[in-house]
Amino acid sequence: MVKEWYLKMLRRVYQSAVLVPLILVLSACGGGGGGGSSSEPVAVTPTPVTPIPDPVLQSFALLAQNNADLDADIEFSIDGDTFAARLPSDTAVTSLVPTFTFEGSQVLVNGAPQASGQDAQDLTGVVSYTVENESGVTKTFDVDLTRFTGLPIIYLNTDNAITSKEDYVTGTFMMDGWRNYDSVDEMAMEIRGRGNSTWQHPKKPYQMKLESKRALFGMLEDKKWLFLAEYSDKTLMRNHLAFELGSMSTLAWTPSGHYAEVFVNGSHDGIYHISEKVEDGGNRVDIGDTGFLLEIDQPSRLDPDDVSFRTDTYLINIKEPNLDYADPEFSQVRQHLNDFEAVLFSAEFADPETGYASYADVDSFVDWFLINEIAKNVDAQWYSSIFLHWIPGEKIKMGPIWDFDLGFGNVDYADATFPEGWWVRWNDWISRMLEDPAFAERVKERYAYFDSQRPAIKQNIETWSQSLNLAQAENDSIWQTLGEYVWPNPVVYDTYQEEVDHLVDWLDTRMDWLGNAIAEL
Repeated sequence: MVKEWYLKMLRRVYQSAVLVPLILVLSACGGGGGGGSSSEPVAVTPTPVTPIPDPVLQSFALLAQNNADLDADIEFSIDGDTFAARLPSDTAVTSLVPTFTFEGSQVLVNGAPQASGQDAQDLTGVVSYTVENESGVTKTFDVDLTRFTGLPIIYLNTDNAITSKEDYVTGTFMMDGWRNYDSVDEMAMEIRGRGNSTWQHPKKPYQMKLESKRALFGMLEDKKWLFLAEYSDKTLMRNHLAFELGSMSTLAWTPSGHYAEVFVNGSHDGIYHISEKVEDGGNRVDIGDTGFLLEIDQPSRLDPDDVSFRTDTYLINIKEPNLDYADPEFSQVRQHLNDFEAVLFSAEFADPETGYASYADVDSFVDWFLINEIAKNVDAQWYSSIFLHWIPGEKIKMGPIWDFDLGFGNVDYADATFPEGWWVRWNDWISRMLEDPAFAERVKERYAYFDSQRPAIKQNIETWSQSLNLAQAENDSIWQTLGEYVWPNPVVYDTYQEEVDHLVDWLDTRMDWLGNAIAEL
């Protein structure tokens, strides 16, 4: 019924609009009878209504003539409703004057009218430009300007050159957090070199100490921060990948890291991985007032003021707290670690009440082992960066994990090159624990968990590589490592994508091999 009524109404409207004017015309011409003229009726053509065009933002650009800090014009390309471009430098983007063309009556940003070539705009974030036509119809377009590589930018300015791993130099630190992180205003800092083999590379790693505690990249506040150069890891992701595995684990704490472009005294040094440091602290390795942070180390790596001791198996360096050999705490931790080893290698080591499990937090040993074994981390078999911590009255915990730039097959001087074969399994402590069926069973359970995360891990690698694409290109333009051998690379590829593909293929093969090998423990 409604449809029939509607159709009748339309017919009446049409008749009123067409027939009535026609009747009037006919009447004016003498039609309708009487002795008037017999001329034909004249039809009147309605005046056409010109449609109002849809609102459109047609072009968008940043012209050097309107922006003194720009060296050249920047033309934006459109994809759907988004105009995008890249500013190929670290020039500030908080007050740029756009030039644009449009179809409509006006252009607005947050309700404020915009004049092309006149009104400045902060293009730090994605900015929405709304075009309105004469009828009040609107359409919104997003303007997305990538500054430099899209990563946060850190500016380090020092009073002297950074030439030592022992001596700090003074200076200032400032960070532009870009879109995802809080910026940091200029503040005083000290900085020095760090690392062992990594310090020998042209691109230097650093340790920075801020004048006061500060949160960076959303990581918990602290004074000390590390700048990992990732020079020999051409994917730039191996440490980041290991940290991701650690975040999935039962380990008490794993460092976090975030990427940034770093300028030192005005010179661009490329991309760095800004990381938390393995050290005592409530926001890092929390050992309280009585605990110990320890590292399995080598005599050649000890500093003159390091305090260390030996078990029957390893050299243990006391990283925290600062002790003297005469301190009772030194005797306490040395005795406890030796007691642990004595029980571990005793005949009754597997006894759940009196064996090694009474000394060791088993889950931390399992996860530390698996992460390092997945990475086939060359140093973690017995050499260095093997951290553990102990608070008296509690069990010994392995971790945090550290130092994976030569992991995941990125080494040419050991069997750790290849994705097949055991490696960390031959660490003396781990090897002994695997003789305990309960420990081996726990390894199987935890490996099944890590393997179930493999699709997510691989997706993360893809996401990271895309986010680093511009940054890695800038980094390689400075250091020119792609296509060149850098110690100790086992393979050399010409492109960044090939390096990433090799990492993913190596990881897949490694985890497939481990799945079969662990099932046979």
